[in-house]
Amino acid sequence: MFMPRTIRLLAALLASSPVFAASPQAENYPTKPIRVVVPYAAGGPMDFIARTLGRNMMPALGQNMVIDNRPGAGGALGTDVVAKSAPDGYTILHTSSSHASLPVITKNLPYDAVKDFVPITLIVNSVGFLLVAHSGVPARTVREFVASAKAHPGKYNYGSGGVGNVMHFSAEIFNVMAGTKITHVPYKGVGQAVTDLIAGRIDVCFGPGTVLLPHVKTGKLKALGITAFQRWSELPEVPTVDESGVKGYSYIPFYGLWFPARTPTQYVTRIQKEVAKALEDTEIKRAFADQGFVPVGSTSAEFSKVILEQIATNKNLAAKIGLTPE
Repeated sequence: MFMPRTIRLLAALLASSPVFAASPQAENYPTKPIRVVVPYAAGGPMDFIARTLGRNMMPALGQNMVIDNRPGAGGALGTDVVAKSAPDGYTILHTSSSHASLPVITKNLPYDAVKDFVPITLIVNSVGFLLVAHSGVPARTVREFVASAKAHPGKYNYGSGGVGNVMHFSAEIFNVMAGTKITHVPYKGVGQAVTDLIAGRIDVCFGPGTVLLPHVKTGKLKALGITAFQRWSELPEVPTVDESGVKGYSYIPFYGLWFPARTPTQYVTRIQKEVAKALEDTEIKRAFADQGFVPVGSTSAEFSKVILEQIATNKNLAAKIGLTPE
């Protein structure tokens, strides 16, 4: 077929452009293992999620998903590794809702939590945190605890995994919405906070359900409420904080995947679809439920909205409680 010279030149230019050249590559993607950077030490919930998904997705992808633990700086070190990686579809960040709190508590992050990443999918939500109390705390319900805390401002304290940690934020949102003044006692991790709670050195704690459940079942701790909008099947008798009088309260940590900014949309879509497909597997659903996770598998756009809303919420909270970046 005859084409004028200018049209032939334009067609040749478009065919050689990065956009058009990416299409055949996208069809064959991936052609090598995908590195999944986890910005925390091995053995945590993110390792479990990534390895469980990776095993299920490998046959469809034809490649392994290799976990690369890069702990340090509260998660910022590993996150920065991904931010500065090539946007070629072979480096993925796997982290938690701490991605939305680090920009609020860290003064000079080496990356922008929004501009330097492309959200792939929100994999799972937590079933929520449990609000638990030491056996010496007289309250048996959230309502009784709120009433006692209001009657005696500053009497009670709570432990968290550190300043800006999700345990810290969940408790401070509770303080704001319930009108209480429960004093923060930061620790270097969840384990230390739980140990001191059981020993009675602190009064209450907002923490992961799977971590606290064994202590509730043995009677060492009392579960007053759960921070999700739905009750947890493992403790169906424990009401939500919302239904216990603190209307509208919820705090649900999430876990997701991000690519570096400028990663081709085809790669984002491919990984998102494979994650969503994996989450339909009965065995994966059971495994995640046992670890206190609720499968989601959101789209990139849906996940982006969640991140932006969470960052805004965290900034508003920090302003209210006088928390400044360090």
